[in-house]
Amino acid sequence: AAEDLTAAAAGLTPGELWTSPGGAASVGFHLRHIAGSIDRLLTYARDESLSQAQLAAIAGEQDAGANPADAATLASDAVAAIHRAIEFMRHMPPERYFDPRGVGRRKLPTNVLGLLVHTAEHTQRHVGAIIATAKVVRARGERGHASREPG
Repeated sequence: AAEDLTAAAAGLTPGELWTSPGGAASVGFHLRHIAGSIDRLLTYARDESLSQAQLAAIAGEQDAGANPADAATLASDAVAAIHRAIEFMRHMPPERYFDPRGVGRRKLPTNVLGLLVHTAEHTQRHVGAIIATAKVVRARGERGHASREPG
């Protein structure tokens, strides 16, 4: 996932990162969402509640902001989150995989293993979307279509 998302996002301009072709989520959103969702899922795996900063970050995942980060920065943040998840798994004793955990305000029931599996599958789903969306955005640029600049 780390290799694929880095390659797919490489060289996209800020405008391309935040273009939503046909209403699809932008590459920028997917990159931010990977980093943020991994952080949130690992918080639940540690049996902690989300912080106010984590909750506030959810709303900002879709927005380029006034000074949008470049593709390399967003990809680097997502890759760093992936590596944190791998390290978490390496240090989680297997006998704790079935420790119960609750997700969200409603404390939906799961366990550590369920959160780790979901982290992997959720990340890969968004990487696939990054690859597809980046191809569409690049193809539009090659045909001379203007990208919607963030703002």
